[in-house]
Amino acid sequence: MNQDPNKPVAYDAEGRPLYAAPQTQTSHAKGENSSYVSAAHGIDTNGHNYDPKLRVQEAEANEPKLVGAVRPIHMSEQIQKRCEESRQTYPHLNLSDGEFVILDIKRHPIGLVLPSVMTGLAVLAVAAALLLYPSDDVTVASDLPSFGQVLLPALLAMLLVGLGGLIAIWVYLQNQFFLTNESVVQEIQHGLFSRHEQTVSLGSIEDASFRQVGILQTMFDYGTIRLSTEGEETTYRFAYVAQPRKQIGILNNAIESFKNGRPVDPYET
Repeated sequence: MNQDPNKPVAYDAEGRPLYAAPQTQTSHAKGENSSYVSAAHGIDTNGHNYDPKLRVQEAEANEPKLVGAVRPIHMSEQIQKRCEESRQTYPHLNLSDGEFVILDIKRHPIGLVLPSVMTGLAVLAVAAALLLYPSDDVTVASDLPSFGQVLLPALLAMLLVGLGGLIAIWVYLQNQFFLTNESVVQEIQHGLFSRHEQTVSLGSIEDASFRQVGILQTMFDYGTIRLSTEGEETTYRFAYVAQPRKQIGILNNAIESFKNGRPVDPYET
Protein backbone atom coordinates (compact mmCIF):
# COMPACT_ATOMS: atom_id res chain seq x y z
CA MET A 1 0.00 0.00 0.00
CA ASN A 2 1.33 3.41 -0.94
CA GLN A 3 2.21 5.68 1.95
CA ASP A 4 0.70 9.18 1.88
CA PRO A 5 3.74 11.46 1.51
CA ASN A 6 1.96 14.23 3.41
CA LYS A 7 1.56 12.09 6.53
CA PRO A 8 4.43 11.43 8.94
CA VAL A 9 5.75 7.90 9.12
CA ALA A 10 7.40 8.38 12.51
CA TYR A 11 8.43 10.97 15.09
CA ASP A 12 11.86 11.81 16.45
CA ALA A 13 12.86 12.09 20.11
CA GLU A 14 11.58 15.65 20.34
CA GLY A 15 8.22 14.78 18.84
CA ARG A 16 8.87 16.31 15.40
CA PRO A 17 7.26 14.44 12.46
CA LEU A 18 9.35 12.48 9.97
CA TYR A 19 8.15 12.02 6.39
CA ALA A 20 8.88 9.38 3.82
CA ALA A 21 9.37 11.98 1.06
CA PRO A 22 10.81 15.52 1.16
CA GLN A 23 8.16 18.13 1.89
CA THR A 24 7.55 21.11 -0.33
CA GLN A 25 8.68 24.48 0.88
CA THR A 26 6.29 26.88 2.55
CA SER A 27 4.84 29.76 0.65
CA HIS A 28 7.33 32.10 2.37
CA ALA A 29 10.24 30.16 0.92
CA LYS A 30 8.69 30.45 -2.50
CA GLY A 31 8.89 34.24 -2.29
CA GLU A 32 5.27 34.90 -1.18
CA ASN A 33 4.34 37.23 1.66
CA SER A 34 3.06 34.78 4.29
CA SER A 35 5.16 34.67 7.44
CA TYR A 36 6.92 31.69 8.96
CA VAL A 37 4.76 31.89 12.07
CA SER A 38 1.56 31.95 10.02
CA ALA A 39 2.70 28.99 7.93
CA ALA A 40 3.69 27.02 11.01
CA HIS A 41 0.20 27.41 12.45
CA GLY A 42 -1.75 26.83 9.27
CA ILE A 43 -2.72 30.48 8.84
CA ASP A 44 -2.62 31.42 5.17
CA THR A 45 -3.18 35.19 5.35
CA ASN A 46 -0.17 36.48 3.41
CA GLY A 47 1.43 37.68 6.60
CA HIS A 48 -1.15 40.34 7.52
CA ASN A 49 -3.43 38.78 10.17
CA TYR A 50 -1.01 36.94 12.39
CA ASP A 51 -1.23 37.25 16.15
CA PRO A 52 1.53 39.64 17.35
CA LYS A 53 1.95 37.70 20.59
CA LEU A 54 2.38 34.52 18.61
CA ARG A 55 5.13 36.09 16.52
CA VAL A 56 6.99 37.31 19.61
CA GLN A 57 6.81 33.92 21.29
CA GLU A 58 7.80 31.79 18.31
CA ALA A 59 9.85 34.12 16.11
CA GLU A 60 13.13 32.56 17.19
CA ALA A 61 11.87 29.09 16.33
CA ASN A 62 10.21 29.83 13.01
CA GLU A 63 11.78 32.97 11.57
CA PRO A 64 15.21 32.91 9.93
CA LYS A 65 18.02 34.90 11.50
CA LEU A 66 19.08 37.97 9.48
CA VAL A 67 22.51 39.24 10.30
CA GLY A 68 23.59 42.61 8.90
CA ALA A 69 27.21 42.70 7.90
CA VAL A 70 29.02 45.86 8.97
CA ARG A 71 31.69 46.96 6.57
CA PRO A 72 34.55 48.63 8.38
CA ILE A 73 35.43 52.13 7.14
CA HIS A 74 39.15 52.64 6.81
CA MET A 75 40.45 56.17 6.69
CA SER A 76 44.08 56.92 6.05
CA GLU A 77 45.94 59.47 8.12
CA GLN A 78 45.89 61.84 5.15
CA ILE A 79 42.08 61.70 4.93
CA GLN A 80 41.71 62.17 8.68
CA LYS A 81 44.03 65.17 8.53
CA ARG A 82 42.13 66.77 5.65
CA CYS A 83 38.83 66.15 7.41
CA GLU A 84 40.03 67.90 10.57
CA GLU A 85 41.44 70.79 8.54
CA SER A 86 38.12 71.21 6.71
CA ARG A 87 36.17 71.18 9.97
CA GLN A 88 38.41 73.86 11.42
CA THR A 89 38.32 76.00 8.26
CA TYR A 90 34.58 75.56 7.65
CA PRO A 91 32.97 75.03 11.08
CA HIS A 92 29.54 75.95 9.69
CA LEU A 93 29.52 72.94 7.33
CA ASN A 94 28.04 69.68 8.57
CA LEU A 95 30.84 67.37 7.43
CA SER A 96 30.57 63.64 8.12
CA ASP A 97 33.45 61.40 9.21
CA GLY A 98 36.02 61.22 6.44
CA GLU A 99 34.45 64.09 4.47
CA PHE A 100 36.61 67.04 3.48
CA VAL A 101 36.35 70.08 1.22
CA ILE A 102 37.95 69.86 -2.23
CA LEU A 103 36.70 73.12 -3.76
CA ASP A 104 35.57 76.37 -2.18
CA ILE A 105 34.02 78.40 -4.98
CA LYS A 106 33.21 82.03 -4.29
CA ARG A 107 31.46 84.44 -6.63
CA HIS A 108 33.48 86.42 -9.16
CA PRO A 109 34.50 89.93 -7.99
CA ILE A 110 32.84 91.47 -11.03
CA GLY A 111 29.52 91.09 -9.24
CA LEU A 112 30.72 93.68 -6.72
CA VAL A 113 31.10 96.38 -9.37
CA LEU A 114 27.41 97.32 -9.70
CA PRO A 115 26.57 97.75 -5.98
CA SER A 116 29.88 99.50 -5.35
CA VAL A 117 29.42 101.94 -8.23
CA MET A 118 25.79 102.64 -7.37
CA THR A 119 26.63 103.27 -3.73
CA GLY A 120 29.55 105.49 -4.62
CA LEU A 121 27.52 107.55 -7.09
CA ALA A 122 24.72 108.07 -4.57
CA VAL A 123 27.13 109.22 -1.86
CA LEU A 124 28.91 111.54 -4.30
CA ALA A 125 25.59 113.01 -5.43
CA VAL A 126 24.63 113.93 -1.87
CA ALA A 127 28.11 115.32 -1.19
CA ALA A 128 27.99 117.39 -4.38
CA ALA A 129 24.58 118.74 -3.40
CA LEU A 130 26.03 119.90 -0.08
CA LEU A 131 28.98 121.57 -1.76
CA LEU A 132 26.73 123.37 -4.23
CA TYR A 133 24.12 124.34 -1.70
CA PRO A 134 23.47 128.09 -1.62
CA SER A 135 24.96 130.25 1.09
CA ASP A 136 22.91 131.49 4.02
CA ASP A 137 22.37 134.88 2.40
CA VAL A 138 20.72 133.23 -0.59
CA THR A 139 18.66 130.83 1.50
CA VAL A 140 17.28 133.64 3.62
CA ALA A 141 16.26 135.61 0.55
CA SER A 142 14.67 132.58 -1.13
CA ASP A 143 13.09 131.04 1.97
CA LEU A 144 15.24 127.88 1.61
CA PRO A 145 16.43 125.91 4.67
CA SER A 146 19.83 127.02 5.89
CA PHE A 147 22.93 124.93 5.26
CA GLY A 148 23.00 123.88 8.89
CA GLN A 149 19.44 122.59 8.63
CA VAL A 150 20.14 120.35 5.62
CA LEU A 151 23.58 119.18 6.74
CA LEU A 152 22.42 116.56 9.26
CA PRO A 153 19.76 114.98 6.99
CA ALA A 154 22.28 114.89 4.15
CA LEU A 155 24.87 113.16 6.34
CA LEU A 156 22.27 110.64 7.50
CA ALA A 157 21.30 109.95 3.88
CA MET A 158 24.94 109.35 2.96
CA LEU A 159 25.30 107.02 5.94
CA LEU A 160 22.20 105.01 5.01
CA VAL A 161 23.25 104.74 1.36
CA GLY A 162 26.74 103.60 2.35
CA LEU A 163 25.30 101.07 4.83
CA GLY A 164 22.94 99.72 2.17
CA GLY A 165 25.84 99.29 -0.23
CA LEU A 166 27.88 97.43 2.37
CA ILE A 167 24.95 95.10 3.09
CA ALA A 168 24.54 94.36 -0.63
CA ILE A 169 28.26 93.54 -0.90
CA TRP A 170 28.14 91.36 2.23
CA VAL A 171 25.12 89.42 0.92
CA TYR A 172 26.87 88.85 -2.40
CA LEU A 173 30.02 87.49 -0.73
CA GLN A 174 28.07 85.11 1.52
CA ASN A 175 26.96 83.02 -1.46
CA GLN A 176 29.36 80.07 -1.65
CA PHE A 177 29.65 76.72 -3.38
CA PHE A 178 31.54 73.81 -1.80
CA LEU A 179 32.60 70.50 -3.32
CA THR A 180 33.51 67.73 -0.88
CA ASN A 181 34.51 64.14 -1.54
CA GLU A 182 30.88 63.15 -0.83
CA SER A 183 28.56 65.97 -1.78
CA VAL A 184 28.00 69.48 -3.11
CA VAL A 185 26.95 72.19 -0.65
CA GLN A 186 25.50 75.47 -1.89
CA GLU A 187 24.92 78.33 0.55
CA ILE A 188 22.50 80.94 -0.74
CA GLN A 189 22.14 84.35 0.94
CA HIS A 190 19.06 86.15 -0.39
CA GLY A 191 19.12 89.06 2.05
CA LEU A 192 20.34 90.21 5.43
CA PHE A 193 18.01 87.79 7.24
CA SER A 194 17.22 85.31 4.47
CA ARG A 195 19.53 82.34 3.95
CA HIS A 196 19.30 78.65 3.07
CA GLU A 197 21.63 75.76 2.34
CA GLN A 198 21.35 73.05 -0.31
CA THR A 199 23.24 69.75 -0.04
CA VAL A 200 23.32 67.22 -2.88
CA SER A 201 25.13 63.89 -2.82
CA LEU A 202 27.56 63.32 -5.67
CA GLY A 203 25.74 60.08 -6.43
CA SER A 204 22.47 61.94 -7.03
CA ILE A 205 23.85 64.39 -9.59
CA GLU A 206 22.87 63.37 -13.10
CA ASP A 207 24.30 66.29 -15.05
CA ALA A 208 26.75 69.12 -14.28
CA SER A 209 27.34 71.90 -16.79
CA PHE A 210 28.17 75.59 -17.06
CA ARG A 211 26.97 78.49 -19.17
CA GLN A 212 28.57 81.74 -20.30
CA VAL A 213 26.46 84.36 -22.05
CA GLY A 214 27.60 87.70 -23.44
CA ILE A 215 30.87 89.53 -23.99
CA LEU A 216 31.47 90.39 -20.34
CA GLN A 217 31.21 86.78 -19.14
CA THR A 218 33.53 85.62 -21.91
CA MET A 219 36.07 88.41 -21.38
CA PHE A 220 36.22 88.11 -17.60
CA ASP A 221 35.76 84.30 -17.63
CA TYR A 222 32.80 83.85 -15.34
CA GLY A 223 29.45 82.13 -15.73
CA THR A 224 26.78 79.96 -14.13
CA ILE A 225 27.15 76.38 -12.89
CA ARG A 226 24.09 74.17 -13.33
CA LEU A 227 23.44 70.86 -11.54
CA SER A 228 20.49 68.55 -12.19
CA THR A 229 19.64 65.59 -9.97
CA GLU A 230 17.99 62.25 -10.64
CA GLY A 231 14.46 61.36 -9.60
CA GLU A 232 12.83 64.68 -8.73
CA GLU A 233 14.71 66.42 -11.57
CA THR A 234 15.70 69.32 -9.34
CA THR A 235 18.01 71.93 -10.86
CA TYR A 236 20.55 73.93 -8.85
CA ARG A 237 22.27 77.04 -10.19
CA PHE A 238 25.19 79.07 -8.89
CA ALA A 239 25.93 82.32 -10.73
CA TYR A 240 29.04 84.50 -11.07
CA VAL A 241 31.46 81.54 -10.88
CA ALA A 242 35.06 82.36 -11.83
CA GLN A 243 36.60 79.97 -14.40
CA PRO A 244 33.42 77.88 -14.74
CA ARG A 245 34.95 75.50 -17.29
CA LYS A 246 37.74 74.54 -14.90
CA GLN A 247 35.38 74.20 -11.92
CA ILE A 248 32.88 72.05 -13.81
CA GLY A 249 35.70 69.79 -15.02
CA ILE A 250 36.80 69.12 -11.42
CA LEU A 251 33.19 68.58 -10.39
CA ASN A 252 32.46 66.10 -13.20
CA ASN A 253 35.62 64.14 -12.38
CA ALA A 254 34.56 63.97 -8.73
CA ILE A 255 31.06 62.76 -9.66
CA GLU A 256 32.40 60.07 -12.00
CA SER A 257 34.93 58.85 -9.42
CA PHE A 258 32.30 58.78 -6.67
CA LYS A 259 29.84 56.74 -8.73
CA ASN A 260 32.55 54.27 -9.82
CA GLY A 261 33.89 53.77 -6.31
CA ARG A 262 37.25 55.45 -6.99
CA PRO A 263 38.93 58.06 -4.77
CA VAL A 264 37.27 61.40 -5.48
CA ASP A 265 40.43 63.36 -4.71
CA PRO A 266 44.09 62.41 -5.39
CA TYR A 267 44.79 62.75 -1.65
CA GLU A 268 42.00 60.31 -0.79
CA THR A 269 44.14 57.18 -0.67
